[in-house]
Amino acid sequence: MKTARRLPAELEGRPFTVAEAGRAGVTAKRLRHRSLTALGRGIRSKGPTSELSLIVRVRPFIEVNDGCAASHLTAAELSSLPCRRQNEAQQMYHVIRPEGAAHLNRPHVIVHRMKLYEDEVTVLDGIPITTPERTWLDLAEMLSVDELVVAGDSCVRVPRAELEGRDLPLCSLDDLQRMIGRHKGKRGIRKAKEAIKLIRAGSDSPQESLLRLAMKRAGLPEPELNVPIIDDDGTRHHQPDLSYRKYRIGIEYEGEHHGDEGQIVRDIARSERYESLGWTEVRISKRHMVNDAKAAVAKVRTALVLAGWRPGR
Repeated sequence: MKTARRLPAELEGRPFTVAEAGRAGVTAKRLRHRSLTALGRGIRSKGPTSELSLIVRVRPFIEVNDGCAASHLTAAELSSLPCRRQNEAQQMYHVIRPEGAAHLNRPHVIVHRMKLYEDEVTVLDGIPITTPERTWLDLAEMLSVDELVVAGDSCVRVPRAELEGRDLPLCSLDDLQRMIGRHKGKRGIRKAKEAIKLIRAGSDSPQESLLRLAMKRAGLPEPELNVPIIDDDGTRHHQPDLSYRKYRIGIEYEGEHHGDEGQIVRDIARSERYESLGWTEVRISKRHMVNDAKAAVAKVRTALVLAGWRPGR
């Protein structure tokens, strides 16, 4: 077989639809060449796609399926919601198709046929995707309650504009509640109703959310989240990840980046501030979070008891 003609530059290095290839002047004969891999009817790719971003990989699967939107785990990843990630080697794309639409069966695609309202779909980089609140509700079909709370915390948290380029949450708690009220009887709805009672707006990371949930299950008082310490003179200091102002206890979850030399210096300075303010610092790391965070809970409980807290008070 002759060497294949080079593809147009805009199609190189990514999967594409047969329709867009036709618009770019690619012939049907070229599309049948062995140098291209068929990823399903109407989709071709030259070379592997696993290293490409999700938005690039999923785009053609949405474009060839009229009336569909990326949903569930796919929409969650596109929206940067923390959730269980799929094995890339067995990547399946979740799409939602409105009730009443024709049946759809394609390789690499899990189709969810269910009620879908216009205001539950938004557009990301040109492709339709379910809104964060609708995505959260759909995740109730496949996540545990704790995982759903983590995703919900991420939905409603107020981002830090200087770090994330936005200052508004993905949605509000009322938006999540509206989804529950709108889709009565939907699969996973009971789990969503349980999870929404535990969602809080101040959690900045999945580990902070999971720690808070473990503390609640252990009967500890609910902490405040990312609230700054204000001393007796009214001076505003840093904000602990979780804290008990009444007991002057701050709880800090230290992720992997806390091993960086610069971060170590900042953490030491933070510990010195805690001491100077008369506060107790409880430092939690990944190793404390195994086995339902029992070690982390024990550290927090000890600090509370030493500060005068007693169960039932």
